[in-house]
Amino acid sequence: MRIAGAILVGFTLALSASGQIVISGNESKIDLTSGTAVVLPDAPPDSLTILDFTSFPPEATHLDNIRNSVIGPPSNIAITPDENLALIASSTLPDPDKPGAWIPDNIIHVLDLAANPPAVIDEIKTDAQPSGMSIARDGSFALVANRAAGTVSLISIDGKSVTIEQTVKVCEPEDEISDVSIAPDGTMAVASVNALGYLALLTVQDGTLAVSERKFSVYGKPYRCVISPDGALALTAGSGQGTPDTDALTVIDLKADPPRTVDYVPIGSGPESIEISPDGKLVAAVLMEGSNFADDDPRHEDNAKLTILARRGNTFEVVQTLPTGPIPEGVAFSPDGEYLIVQCHPVRELWLYRVEGETVTDTGERIPVPAMPSSLRAAEK
Repeated sequence: MRIAGAILVGFTLALSASGQIVISGNESKIDLTSGTAVVLPDAPPDSLTILDFTSFPPEATHLDNIRNSVIGPPSNIAITPDENLALIASSTLPDPDKPGAWIPDNIIHVLDLAANPPAVIDEIKTDAQPSGMSIARDGSFALVANRAAGTVSLISIDGKSVTIEQTVKVCEPEDEISDVSIAPDGTMAVASVNALGYLALLTVQDGTLAVSERKFSVYGKPYRCVISPDGALALTAGSGQGTPDTDALTVIDLKADPPRTVDYVPIGSGPESIEISPDGKLVAAVLMEGSNFADDDPRHEDNAKLTILARRGNTFEVVQTLPTGPIPEGVAFSPDGEYLIVQCHPVRELWLYRVEGETVTDTGERIPVPAMPSSLRAAEK
């Protein structure tokens, strides 16, 4: 196994212009290895790792003291298409009145990727527990799901100015709206309502966000949601009653009249995150498969799984399943689609896979990160 080297200093402007950036959020304060989320006392600051895939193995630069969180889908990072800015959600904080517990935060950091080195230039306040985020393909606005508030906020992006313009209620706070994905043309979005088990349909017209009455049926409790690059399909993966039961990817046909759920594809147990390739031909899903249970739990497994699905018309089918490290949080394709990155939370590593057509292989490259990797994103072009 080869360990890729990390560059701690010397970040150059050429990296931010490369078009091949992936960002990992690494959290120090919440540990998952006991089978539940436990806040660690006196944890060091959280960090980010920026990967430059203009070469392989990618160069890695670590940025310290930028709060982020494992509580919420691993999509609580978003990068503008020009790769000049990144939004980093701080979803949770340690509860000062209850050791070992956490409370919602309400901060999104604005990271200037064009600075040398990259730096946080602003912090904006949202509703409680900003979680999954999505930036429109033209870079003009973003949406964020505020999980502990039941709302979605529309955020305008004008150069390096980032401002919350509107917040709409989608559900009750206890329904846990978790993620949101914007269609390529910027006129609609879907949001996962975890506890109630559906995707909400949102519209964006003339800069105004609205909630449609349409609710899409999905398998289990939806978490991460994505829309295909051609705008035809919305996808989400949900957990049912837990390991060892098999869970499923839900496929929604957005071009049907009316749009509707058209398929459920079994993928394995405990999907944490999914991502679609830049060309829309593949979906990668990371599955806990018991790796998130304590060592003495009979359901515990040492490794998790990475499932690869290939597009077949208006649905997907499983074409490959590979082992991956324990408690995989985020998964992302490199911007050129040639590599997959998987976050392995307790071992503090990013595992790198090569993508060739519909075949994915483990490269053996492991990138160590300063804390437990918890959120992961590449720019959507």
